[in-house]
Amino acid sequence: MSSVEVKLSAQKPPSFYTRAVRSFLEGLPEKDGKPAKAAVDTVVLSALGNAINAAVQTACTLEKEEVAVVMSVKTKFVSVLGPAKRSPNITIVLKRKGAVSKLSGSTAVTTKTTKPFEGQKPGTSGLRKKTKVFMEENYLNNFIQCTFNALKEDGVKVEGGTLVVSGDGRYYNPTAIQTIIKMAVANGVKTIWVGQDGLLSTPAASAVIRNREGGFVPFGGFILSASHNPGGLDEDFGIKFNCENGGPAPEKVTEAIFTGTKSISEYKICSGFPDIDIKTPGCYLVEGIRVDVFNCTDDHVQLLSKCFDFEAIKKLIARKDFSFVYDSMNGVQGPYAKRVFVEELGAEESCLMNAVPKEDFGGKASPSHGHADPNLTYAVELTAKMGINKSGERVGDPSTVPDFGAAADGDADRNMILGKQWFVSPSDSLAIIAANSKCIPFFKEGLKGCARSMPTSGALDLVAKKKKIPCFVTPTGWKFFGNLMDSGDELYFPGKTSYVPFLCGEESFGTSSNHVREKDGMWAALAWLQILASKNKDDKKPLVTVEDITKAHWKEYGRNYYCRYDYEGVEKGADELMAGLKEKLKDLEGKEMKGMKIKTAENFAYNDPVDESVSANQGINIIFEDGSRIVFRLSGTGSSGATIRLYLEKYEGPKGNIDDSAFEVVKPLAELALEISDLPNLTGRSSPTVIT
Repeated sequence: MSSVEVKLSAQKPPSFYTRAVRSFLEGLPEKDGKPAKAAVDTVVLSALGNAINAAVQTACTLEKEEVAVVMSVKTKFVSVLGPAKRSPNITIVLKRKGAVSKLSGSTAVTTKTTKPFEGQKPGTSGLRKKTKVFMEENYLNNFIQCTFNALKEDGVKVEGGTLVVSGDGRYYNPTAIQTIIKMAVANGVKTIWVGQDGLLSTPAASAVIRNREGGFVPFGGFILSASHNPGGLDEDFGIKFNCENGGPAPEKVTEAIFTGTKSISEYKICSGFPDIDIKTPGCYLVEGIRVDVFNCTDDHVQLLSKCFDFEAIKKLIARKDFSFVYDSMNGVQGPYAKRVFVEELGAEESCLMNAVPKEDFGGKASPSHGHADPNLTYAVELTAKMGINKSGERVGDPSTVPDFGAAADGDADRNMILGKQWFVSPSDSLAIIAANSKCIPFFKEGLKGCARSMPTSGALDLVAKKKKIPCFVTPTGWKFFGNLMDSGDELYFPGKTSYVPFLCGEESFGTSSNHVREKDGMWAALAWLQILASKNKDDKKPLVTVEDITKAHWKEYGRNYYCRYDYEGVEKGADELMAGLKEKLKDLEGKEMKGMKIKTAENFAYNDPVDESVSANQGINIIFEDGSRIVFRLSGTGSSGATIRLYLEKYEGPKGNIDDSAFEVVKPLAELALEISDLPNLTGRSSPTVIT
């Protein structure tokens, strides 16, 4: 652990805290059978009201003794219980003196001329292109400068501020990080935070922004990732900006960035600023500029430990009749998986699969072909281990199959949940977590809101209706959930209804809560382990399995048979297909096709209940009278060509046939969808690239 937070109380003298903090910064030797404790690099002192004096005295004493260096002091008023309602708060960041290094270098700013590049428009998950495109001279620089310009124009305090820069470890990340650091300094940033080895999972980056050094210190962060897309010199690279709440930049910011890229003529950089050793944790100072390199797992794992009952999960894992595996797919999740499952929960390291991050996620020679995407098509090692094929069907001998399996994608925001020879669809997973939410400590007071993306099945809606929880249907893109999470927050949307604690998810293997402002693959796996732990408290009784939990859910709520067809890298016909569908909408309503009558057909638009913005053209949604659905949407996560996503859903009530294969049940809908859209003729595609 590279950092700890100490909350001071006026009930104890400053000398008590001075001794305690000194022990953290210097470490403790082995004594009386107790293991030695290594020194930490950072201690954050947090104090309210009368305890502020103790925090100040502790910091001053340790700095005078040359044990620590005071790096920052922040004061603010915070809400408290009681008649006062508000109290002064102080946060003091101390660095172990031995962890602070002064480097030689220059902070002189150079302005360099450039010219615009076409197509630097951020999608729902930032800007994604082929790696070689980002490596072209000034391509990355232009986008970074336009982001800083857009933030300054929006009133963000970039100058003198703190910035997070890290990514998923893919090829070109280390070089890009050094470039961004130099440009950040040139644009006035005073402090830069970098995860060790340049690594931060996307949910961890959100956690760092929201929680590190007392919370909400940075004005945002650059996340270098193309998510589940393959990495490598000949593959994909990506970058996106997350704001001060830890969530993706809103459309007004991404639009301003794109507008800037079309006319940019110069960018700023400190070419003489030294390259930072991002492999070694520490605090690096250059002419008043501070760059912190820190353990990439600390902040996220500390946050997760507050969301879940680790002791209960630890007991589940210790059961002799329970086994599990976790596949990080050679993405950024590896260090987090080891920290959580092995170091925190006591599992054997053998439970970890592909836990070493690689710049190409294993490359084309790997079973996943370097496609770190946790689904039945690409997570082939995990599915084989769990006894199912790419259609989710049981294969092989169940006796050697683990009871639980999960996987994460390249940047660890996505998840896939499996039981023994059993696949849980992302839509069902979201609904089952909602139905069992009270066993998760984070939700112990009950959910106040939930949401799903429009293409996601309506399984969540059924749970929300029964439990009387407000449920929202949003466009695809995690940023749309952010407003709902921040609704009622005095900093963002005061006076609005609060929906936290909040649960949300997408059919694209994304699930999370309001603990961060991103989907969180590790959170989803722990949520399932918490549910399993709650249903298996008595180790003398037979194990309640993932399959048992899923089938019990269907018997109560019915089953939403669901499937998604992905047509990836479509070079022709995608825009024509969507335009044609829009023209057909009026004629489709009321039409009967193959014994099924269309009830409504719409081009989905979202009226945000929080900021009252309108997002149009979010996908074609065709609903039949029996509740079945066909949805068409173009994805914004590819780096080249278009990805057409076709979503198919058919509902069966609790007393109906709920044990069939989802892939077979929705086939008639797929045939209808192809007939309505004329997809094969327009695109030249006879079959999807991926079916999930």
